[in-house]
Amino acid sequence: MPKIHASADRTPISYLYRMPSTAETTPLFSVITVCFNARKALEKTVEAMRGQSWTDYEHIVVDGASGDGTAAWLRQQQIPRLHWMSEPDKGLYDAMNKGMRMATGRYLWFVNAGDTPESADTLGHLAVLAQEEEPDVLYGEVHLVDAHGRVAGTRSALTTQKLPARLTWKSLRWGMVVSHQGFLVKRTLAPEYLNGNLCADIDWVIRCLKNARSVRHTGLVLARFEMGGLSRQRHRQSLSDRYRVMQHHYGLVSNLLAHGWILVRGLWHRMTRQRDERY
Repeated sequence: MPKIHASADRTPISYLYRMPSTAETTPLFSVITVCFNARKALEKTVEAMRGQSWTDYEHIVVDGASGDGTAAWLRQQQIPRLHWMSEPDKGLYDAMNKGMRMATGRYLWFVNAGDTPESADTLGHLAVLAQEEEPDVLYGEVHLVDAHGRVAGTRSALTTQKLPARLTWKSLRWGMVVSHQGFLVKRTLAPEYLNGNLCADIDWVIRCLKNARSVRHTGLVLARFEMGGLSRQRHRQSLSDRYRVMQHHYGLVSNLLAHGWILVRGLWHRMTRQRDERY
């Protein structure tokens, strides 16, 4: 039976389920999914992970004590590689930190509720590269999809953020050029996320890359993820938080120049898109 921790009065405040492991060694991948009141989206992600042809992984779900039956649904799943917890948290990045603390795999991969690996063989392709070369970081492209799961195109094609052929911590001077869903890092090199900053993801990737000695471009589309997100919903705070993160890592002058270029590039991209839509 899985280990269960719950409140003494049986109120569904905090649960931690971890299925007993049959493996003698730690898994190659820890796939971490965080969610809050997103049961239907979570079901899609869990099913996609269950369908992976490569099975040397664990799937960790961190639910923020959702009120939509997420914990009850998770409790019904009998998936040996699925471990989950459900309890109140302090936000997205607090939940992601909890997922990292639960993880035991060699590589971390964040695939949020509603997101899926690009194909059933994605983990298998990543495993070949991870075992042959053992890079500190693996990264690749992602597809953006709408709420109905229709692919709109790659992130590089649809946004100003182009995936570089050679990714370093300096690559993020111009913004988030790699998506979380397209980025895997060795667990031993991964720091915890900042709390209270909507751009903690940028800071986290920069710090991961600063810690990494070897970074491997997979040449693959790794995942599909839905457009939108917390930072887009709270755009003004996101811009302020990003500025503070960038200044911390790159300095005042460099940060001012970079944000000037980001503004010009964004305006040009918008004008180009509007022109193309007219024709």
